[in-house]
Amino acid sequence: MWNVPQIGSSSGIIGERLPIRLYLTMGMLASGFFTCLFGLGKIYNIHSMGFYIFIQVANGLVQTTGWPSVVTCIGNWFGKGRRGLIMGLWNSHTSVGNILGSLIAGHWVSSNWGLSFIVPGIIIAAMGIVCFLFLIEHPNDLKYLYLHGSSPNKSLPNLNQNGVNAQAEVHLQYKENNLQVNINQRSFAVHHHNFTQSYDTELLLPKDEVCVSVQQVKLVKSELKPTAISFMGALQIPGVIEFSLCLLFAKLVSYTFLFWLPLYITKAAHLDAKRAGDLSTLFDVGGIIGAVLAGVVSDKQGKRATTCAVMLLLAAPTLYVFSMISELGLGPTIVMLLVCGGLVNGPYALITTAVSADLGTHKSLKGNARALSTVTAIIDGTGSVGAALGPLLAGLLSAGGWNHVFYMLMASDFIALLFLLRLVTKELDSSQSHPISSVELKEH
Repeated sequence: MWNVPQIGSSSGIIGERLPIRLYLTMGMLASGFFTCLFGLGKIYNIHSMGFYIFIQVANGLVQTTGWPSVVTCIGNWFGKGRRGLIMGLWNSHTSVGNILGSLIAGHWVSSNWGLSFIVPGIIIAAMGIVCFLFLIEHPNDLKYLYLHGSSPNKSLPNLNQNGVNAQAEVHLQYKENNLQVNINQRSFAVHHHNFTQSYDTELLLPKDEVCVSVQQVKLVKSELKPTAISFMGALQIPGVIEFSLCLLFAKLVSYTFLFWLPLYITKAAHLDAKRAGDLSTLFDVGGIIGAVLAGVVSDKQGKRATTCAVMLLLAAPTLYVFSMISELGLGPTIVMLLVCGGLVNGPYALITTAVSADLGTHKSLKGNARALSTVTAIIDGTGSVGAALGPLLAGLLSAGGWNHVFYMLMASDFIALLFLLRLVTKELDSSQSHPISSVELKEH
């Protein structure tokens, strides 16, 4: 179990040191390859258990490149002001993916289950190519391209710092005798001699400034260069351990529903496999609503841990109600699927997006933004332990009745809540002593 977060964090550490666009593209292409390979086992009548185990393990490893990379990109583009809302809306793609996956798998599950893997594999590989062609990692990449393109006869220095072109932010400061260009931790002192108006530099200056031409460039390399954070360093960020362990149990509940809900609906509502798969997508529809709601509330209140705790507290009894009324017909089942989806996936979505971004840019890092991918990988990697354990435990417990499965899910929600109690207490004490910013994650 301990190896899972370590593998996930290793993926994040690598992601801090490589271009995210290339790293994410390779992960998506590899994931598509292994997913298609799993489906080809049906076509070529491969009946070796070792073959499928190897593919699943390999696919799980390459998919660890995904979440830390995309959260880092979103964190680069959007600040803390409305992070909960923005990431809540953005995180709906996970539920949309679950819905599409369920529909695709349900379409071919009875005729040719191999296509249930081959088609998604082709889709993710194709999107990997789209990512490679169009993904812009950081807003400052646009500045670099703009500056570089505006002066075709002059080449700018390579701004790639450990694979992230975007981390270099260009500031133009105009002084009486020289023009100083600061590029993040690197500074370029640009001295001029005979300034004349030039179209080459017109686009680089504000409209109310005099256009100048740059004739001599001297490169001065600064010694202050941010370094990517280590695994142990990321664990020392206040709140990382608590949210990671909370996500372990929250993700356990979410992934148990993801894998076992269609079968449960088949047994409880007496529906065929395709209709049960279609109906189970309502859980993810509720997850979209819950993710947005959690983001909005946490932004307004400035209390990420408290928002998660309240939703976890409400989720446990809701699961029990769902287990009681799911046999009463489609109407109550649909309503409870939406409610359960919102309460279960709301904390899961908030922790893996806005909370991870907050912790990855925590004030204890003193401005070093090169921890976001590692922190996200640790939190999501720990949650993956729960994602693996949940469906496994559900399979073992369901033999004794579905009530045992729901008791396990309710207990998991309460345990997840316990890991947040100290952070919730800290947030409530802080709000009583002084008003807190809605975008600042307090040091716990």
